[in-house]
Amino acid sequence: MNQPSRDAFRIPRELIARYNVAGPRYTSYPTAPEWRDGLSVAQASLLIEQNQLSRADVPISLYVHIPFCHRLCWFCGCNMWVTSREELVARYLEAVCVEIERLAARLNPKREVVQIHWGGGTPTFLNSRQLVMLFEAIARHFRIRSDAEISLELHPSVTSHEQLDTLAQLGFNRVSMGIQDFDERVQAAINRPQGFDLTKRLIERCRELGFISVNTDLMYGLPYQSHEGFDTTLALIEQLRPDRIALFNYAHVPWLKAHMRMIKEDTLPSPDEKLGLFELAIDALLKQGYRYIGMDHFATSDNELSVAQINGTLRRNFMGYTTCSDSDLYAFGPSSISDLDRAYLQNHRNVNDYIRLVSEGDLAVVRGLELNEDDRLRRAVINDLFCLLRVDKVRIGQQFGIDFDGYFADALARLVPLRDDGLVTMDERHVSVTPQGQILLRNVAMAFDAYYHRGERAGSRFSKTV
Repeated sequence: MNQPSRDAFRIPRELIARYNVAGPRYTSYPTAPEWRDGLSVAQASLLIEQNQLSRADVPISLYVHIPFCHRLCWFCGCNMWVTSREELVARYLEAVCVEIERLAARLNPKREVVQIHWGGGTPTFLNSRQLVMLFEAIARHFRIRSDAEISLELHPSVTSHEQLDTLAQLGFNRVSMGIQDFDERVQAAINRPQGFDLTKRLIERCRELGFISVNTDLMYGLPYQSHEGFDTTLALIEQLRPDRIALFNYAHVPWLKAHMRMIKEDTLPSPDEKLGLFELAIDALLKQGYRYIGMDHFATSDNELSVAQINGTLRRNFMGYTTCSDSDLYAFGPSSISDLDRAYLQNHRNVNDYIRLVSEGDLAVVRGLELNEDDRLRRAVINDLFCLLRVDKVRIGQQFGIDFDGYFADALARLVPLRDDGLVTMDERHVSVTPQGQILLRNVAMAFDAYYHRGERAGSRFSKTV
C-alpha cells in the first residue's frame, strides 16, 4: 500500500460543508450511547465467564485508568479528577490493586498479556513508589509476555527523570505525551503551559533510556490557533521527531464538559480555518516523512504501525491503533472499558463510587453491552475501514457466513453519494477509502452503522466529523 501524494488529501470545501455532520468517532461499535446503564455485577460476571470459556487461549491486553491531574486543561474530554488529596489517591490505588487481583482470578492464568497501557488523567501524577506498587500488582497476577507493549501517557510538565527511570526499570517501552500546540497564547487559553525545551529534554531522556516508541499528541481547532502559529509548532515537531503523532480534532462540547466554558467560543477558529489547520498539519507531516495511518494518526514510515497497515495486521481498540494480535482488553479504574469479543463493560465514572463498589466486594461495572452477531459483523467492517482503509467483502463474507452485497445492501446504497464524490471506490471485492475519504473516515463508517440510522436519534449525541 503506497503512501499517496500530499495533494491527494486535499478536499474541496463544498464536500466538507456537505459531510461535516455530527457523527461517532468509532472507538467502539456499537458506540457508547447504545450501551445499557444499570448493568448488574451478576450480568457482567456472566459475560466475563462466557468470554473466558470461548477465548481461554486468546492473549490479553490490559488498561489502567489513572484519573488524577494536578490542574485542569480546559480542552480535556477525559474522565479526570483534579486533586491534591493524598488520602484519596491512596484509597484509589488500593481499590485498583484489589480489582486487578479480583478480575485476574476469573481468567485462565496461562493467558499471556501482550499489551499494557496506563491512561488518564495523568498517570505520572503517581510518584515512583506508587508507579512500582501499581505495576507490581499487575505482574503478580498476570503473565506478561517478554515482548509485550507496555505504554503510558505522561504530561511533560509533571514528569520527572526519576519517574522515567522507574518506568524503564519496570519494563515500560513506550510513552505518549500531549503537546497540543507550542504557541504560548494557545497554551494560556487552554490552561496548559508547556515549554518546548522541557518537552525536548524529556523526549531525549526517554530515548536515552531505550523506549522503543516516543509518541506525541497535537490538537487543531483550539482557541487562538493560527496558520502561522501552528506551522511553527509543526516545525518544532520535526526537531523532536516523535515515532507516532496523534492529531486530534478539538470538539468543543461545553454542554457535556462544563470546564470547556472557560474557552470563549469567539476565540475558536472558524470551520474553514479549522480545516486549514488540519490540511497544514497533514501536508507538513507527510513532507516530514510520516505515513497517514488513519483518521488522526501518523507514524514514521518504518514504524510498526506503518508496517502493520501495509501487511494488513493493524488493529484498533480503546487504547488506539495497535499491532498486537487478537486479544481481549480488560480494563481497571473509574470509567475504564473492557473490550471483549462479545461485550463491552464499563466501570463507574466517579472515583469515590468506584472505590466504594470495589470495597463492597465485587466488580465496579455499571454499564455495558452484550454484542449480537450483527454488532460483531459491523464492528469488523468498521475496524477494517479505520485500520486498513478498505474492506475485503469476500473475506468478511467468509468469516461471518454472509453474502456481503446482499447483507449490506442499505450500507452500499448509502455509499453511492460518497463514491460519486470521490471518497470511496467500490468493486466486486473491495470497498476502499480514497485519500480524500480518509479525511471523512467517520462519514464512511457511518454508512455501516445500524444504530446511527435509527430515526430521530441519528447524530444527535456526537461532535462534528471535521
